[in-house]
Amino acid sequence: MTYSFSDFGEKLTGHSGILQLMDDLGRPLPEGLTPYRLGGGNPAQVPEVIALYRSAMENIMAEDKGFENLISLYDAPQGRVQFIETFAKFLSSKYGWKVGPENIAITNGSQSAFFYLFNLFSGTFTSKVDGSKKIKKILFPLVPEYIGYADQCIEPDVLISVPAKCEYFEDRTFKYHIDFDLLETLLSSRDDIGAMCVSRPTNPSGNVLTNKEIKSLSGLAKKYNIPLFVDNAYGLPFPNIVFTEDATPYWDESIVFSMSLSKIGLPSLRTGIIVAEPKIAQALANLNAIAALATGSVGQALAEKAIASGEILKVAETAVKPFYEKRSRQAIEWIHEFFDGSDYWIHRSEGSIFLWLYLRDLKISTKELYEKLKEQGVITVPGEHFFFGVDDPRENCHGHYDKCLRLNYSGPQDEVREGLKLLAKIYKEYV
Repeated sequence: MTYSFSDFGEKLTGHSGILQLMDDLGRPLPEGLTPYRLGGGNPAQVPEVIALYRSAMENIMAEDKGFENLISLYDAPQGRVQFIETFAKFLSSKYGWKVGPENIAITNGSQSAFFYLFNLFSGTFTSKVDGSKKIKKILFPLVPEYIGYADQCIEPDVLISVPAKCEYFEDRTFKYHIDFDLLETLLSSRDDIGAMCVSRPTNPSGNVLTNKEIKSLSGLAKKYNIPLFVDNAYGLPFPNIVFTEDATPYWDESIVFSMSLSKIGLPSLRTGIIVAEPKIAQALANLNAIAALATGSVGQALAEKAIASGEILKVAETAVKPFYEKRSRQAIEWIHEFFDGSDYWIHRSEGSIFLWLYLRDLKISTKELYEKLKEQGVITVPGEHFFFGVDDPRENCHGHYDKCLRLNYSGPQDEVREGLKLLAKIYKEYV
């Protein structure tokens, strides 16, 4: 039979960058083709992290009915009560944040949280006074930004982005900066912005916004009476894949602070953590109840005692951070080796599990290069998907729009090395 989907269905089931990314991550390559997985966002299996959760699971299994209760009882739509209380106490005692359980909501992954948040603060708003309607948008102060945001909103054309400033250095690196003058000009000239959103570290570039930048964004959020979403999936306080000194966890009532257990070792258990005003936390709980009944329990249960004891911070600082920093440096060395003689640039690696490679002299688009690489088993993510919400990104984003690739350096090192070597070889055929 032939069925038609609603506008909502057509939008969310059509082609998207995040679908392509996850499909590449899970779909096997043709038989006989060696895979070089530089594309997805899957974290590495860090031994100390695996040991932490193995011990936690063994303790649960040893408790009287610990396993049975974990798998057979629903938690509340807001999340697991013990976990929420533990996390609120952790934030207030460690960082002095004035938060309680009412400020926290758990979601089935932070991707779900942003779907909820974007649709709470963008789209059609109806006045309770006169019934008039207004369309509001989500504003991204810096692009390129996370591919997974691009298709989250139910209503069309509700994302708007500010192109980054770009600074180049003599060591073939560059760095993006927020253009605060352009950002404030935009905010002051419009009344249709519902919220702002940044990732920290920035996915895809590995840029890390400084404390000053985050506080400046918070100040703008307060000034224009909108929330600021800060996505810390790779950041602080854990997993702490942050290689700069000028970055500490920051929250105030203008900020919706998002975290995840995925990059601290539990990607398959889909556990997102949101810290926000009670009204927003409760709204997320209500949406959980409608969309999913409850949140998954296992990730919360495995991490709870490690958060309470501070062990998760210790593992993040002493194992996770150095693990990724070492791999980042090694991958950069290989890029310099294999791309030598070409006009390539690497965004300064300040955090996350990605490198952002700019191929200035590439004669084809990175979408086309992506297809040619895939034919040889090299999986990357083409840069075009990260420049959403910008008018004419080819002209307004420093020429980066169709000349950048996002590369995940966290996989097995022989696979990363050979993948980068093959990438460089194929790229040089198109310069």
